Amino acid sequence: MTVALSLAIVAGVLAVATILGLLLRSRTGRARVVTSQRSDATTVADLADREAFGTAATLLQFSTPTCARCPATARQLDAVAASKSTTTTTTTTTTTTHGPARVRRLEIDLAERPELARRFDVMQTPTVLLVDGTQTVRARFGGPPRQPELVAALDAVLTEEHP
Repeated sequence: MTVALSLAIVAGVLAVATILGLLLRSRTGRARVVTSQRSDATTVADLADREAFGTAATLLQFSTPTCARCPATARQLDAVAASKSTTTTTTTTTTTTHGPARVRRLEIDLAERPELARRFDVMQTPTVLLVDGTQTVRARFGGPPRQPELVAALDAVLTEEHP
């Protein structure tokens, strides 16, 4: 094998690896809308008590103890849930806050419940499912969700819930 052929092979392998890496990176954190077919993979009512879910939406995060990006994702989801949970009405004399549990974050440790990885086709952590008020999965995010897409998907669910 000549040096030129060896360099060409190395350059080809690097080009393919770069393209695959860019493709995977472009899909990470993007919302994928889940079809409305009723199945075990689209309903999450059996994962926790009813009180653990938000009344309008729940951000369900699958994580593992070794996931490096899971704590930051949990903070992001908590902040989004808090910003969407409360609706504040201000009049000239009073401020009233309604619906503290409208949107919640629920975290499931896949190390404790590995059967859920197969049921929900979790291939990476964190994986986030956006669940509506009827505990039906509406969207999923592989990897940490991109903030604008997360907010847009959540707003769509909340708008449908309370037009």
